[in-house]
Amino acid sequence: MIKILQDVLNSEIPLTKSIGVEVVEYTEGGLTLCAPLENNINHKCTAFGGSLYSVSVLTGWGLIYLILKKYDLTGHIVIQESKTKFLKPVDSRITSKCSFNSDEHYEKFIKMYKRKGKARITLESRIVCNAETSVIFTGNYVVHK
Repeated sequence: MIKILQDVLNSEIPLTKSIGVEVVEYTEGGLTLCAPLENNINHKCTAFGGSLYSVSVLTGWGLIYLILKKYDLTGHIVIQESKTKFLKPVDSRITSKCSFNSDEHYEKFIKMYKRKGKARITLESRIVCNAETSVIFTGNYVVHK
């Protein structure tokens, strides 16, 4: 599944190649994406805020993509609304993790999508640097046919 998602990100979202997004780990309940600081550095020698946002939003997007694949479903995944808290600078590799609150969280989402052909879900991605949370991203995603 990691290779499938990596291929989709590289082919369907060209920005991922430029910023160096790499799919690192996937479990049914969570996804981890990384990107090198070198591709995303700003004038303060820390990660650029736009890159932090991009990796965060893509972590949620990728997790939804993989769950749809698990259920043999397809659809358009879009970010409808988001909020990002930049708490501390990121001065090393960007590592973003996103997970579902519970199995019931994504099962309810899948059930709604199967029934109506459209569903919404709110996910949180976190970027941790030097053992401290640096970014908290909350995104409302919509999937539709």
